[in-house]
Amino acid sequence: MKIDKKIIQELSDYLKEFDLTEIEITEKDTKIKVSKNNVSISNQPQVISSSSPTTSSAPIQNQNTESGTEITSPIIGTAYHAPEPGAKKFVEVGKKIKKGDTIMIVEAMKTMNHVPSTADGVVKEICVKDGQPVEFGQTIIILE
Repeated sequence: MKIDKKIIQELSDYLKEFDLTEIEITEKDTKIKVSKNNVSISNQPQVISSSSPTTSSAPIQNQNTESGTEITSPIIGTAYHAPEPGAKKFVEVGKKIKKGDTIMIVEAMKTMNHVPSTADGVVKEICVKDGQPVEFGQTIIILE
């Protein structure tokens, strides 16, 4: 299998440009994943090539005693409250959710990424509007 170096360079450039920690592209049976999670001494992105599926990283959770449990966006993209326009929302204020439940979708580069809850709780506040851009680490939901 021959990997096009231009694709790897382009993905590495996207990591820097959008301040991402990893990016992945799949074409037919080839999957290329560029990540800077394991940064080497020279601070270059790590390239992983695989033909098997991988799971997405869990979002970061911050604990704040005044506002509750904050669930943050694991990636930069556009947040959506429902799986499609007009469909039932994943969560609403006052709804009880469990760890692992999908709370939102964040679209990044035409890929819909389901964001799971990192804790059990009751939705206290939804911090982003449907269709709103979100940044990596931005609080998207607060749980009681």
